[in-house]
Amino acid sequence: MGISEQVWQRRWLLVVAGGVIMGMALGIRHVQGLFMQPVILDREWSREAFGFALAIQNLAWGVFQPFTGMLADRYGSAKVLFGGALAYVLGLVLMAQSVTPLQFTLTNGLLIGIALSGTAFGAVYGALSRLFPAEHRSWALGVAGAIGGLGQFCMVPLAQGLLDRMDWTMAAIVLGILMLLISPLAAFLRERPVPQAAQEARQTMGQAIREAFSHRGFWLLNLGFLACGFQLAFIATHMPSYLMEKGLSAQQAGATLAIIALSNILGTYLCGYLGGFLRRKYLLSWIYLLRAVAIALFITVPLSPLSAYTFAFVMGLLWLGTVPLTNGLVSQVFGVRYITTLFGFVFFGHQVGSFFGVWLGGYVYDQTRSYDLLWLGSIGVGLMAAMLHWPINDRQIVRPALAGGQAA
Repeated sequence: MGISEQVWQRRWLLVVAGGVIMGMALGIRHVQGLFMQPVILDREWSREAFGFALAIQNLAWGVFQPFTGMLADRYGSAKVLFGGALAYVLGLVLMAQSVTPLQFTLTNGLLIGIALSGTAFGAVYGALSRLFPAEHRSWALGVAGAIGGLGQFCMVPLAQGLLDRMDWTMAAIVLGILMLLISPLAAFLRERPVPQAAQEARQTMGQAIREAFSHRGFWLLNLGFLACGFQLAFIATHMPSYLMEKGLSAQQAGATLAIIALSNILGTYLCGYLGGFLRRKYLLSWIYLLRAVAIALFITVPLSPLSAYTFAFVMGLLWLGTVPLTNGLVSQVFGVRYITTLFGFVFFGHQVGSFFGVWLGGYVYDQTRSYDLLWLGSIGVGLMAAMLHWPINDRQIVRPALAGGQAA
């Protein structure tokens, strides 16, 4: 029985394990906006102080993602996933003990940001990309992403319920315990990689990085992914507060995050599925264009619970489907030998955008008492990303120096 057949027989175990770890990691991050009001009221901090900590979290996630990717490519994703989960637990427990903005930034910001680089998209999608052959890869990424989306959805009512029943510090500790309980699932993602092409197998990590950095499409992906991070981080962190200030209740504001997470399940699966037979770069362009249109309509029509829920549903469909498509595009062009490292560099662009989306949201609000400029900025970067993805050269690279063939 070949490696691909063994993997296919265990496919659900692999994608569920990866999806649950990713869902827990992203779910806790997804509900950070629900912690904003309890934290700033309890500690008497500014909204910018809270937003800066989450901005550092996003930036640290991006800065460390290439390095955790290198560790995963060299030593295996399972070890990185398990270590990342333990770092996440430590970050949540120490976050609950924070009494100054600096401590909160170092724990919920820096430490959890590092933990996310080892538990979220990069490590999970990297492992699955190597475990599954090309003909099943889009399916695996799409299903794992959908399961991760389900985890995010479940985290919203769970976090809201915890915050309704206990102090936010205890709620953070409970989330840490849950992360600890699911950490052993990392063992199922020990890679038994499919055989690589000869030229890919002989390529060193340094050669792979230099090759990617010299590819124009690699940098277009970075810039386009920046827009994704900006939009998602701003909406996830600041939309609950925005809606409550516009007259919606805390439960209605929290429901929008749940709706985003729920429709993200379908959206991520569909994007992963469509990426198996449609050109990924065009799908990405359409996603960013539709996001810009959805945001423009949301801030134009009168705000009501129905309009907020509708916007959340549409944005959820377009939420994290960009990630398996972007990961798939990187592996399509550069191969999967160093996919976790190369995706880590692309993801850095995403997290630079996330940093500005979260931090500017708090800063601009404190200066203007309004989020209007951030909504307009989200439209602008969405249109930019749609244009940047369209001209990407998505042909697979042939390496004549290693394989003796002709370049495509």
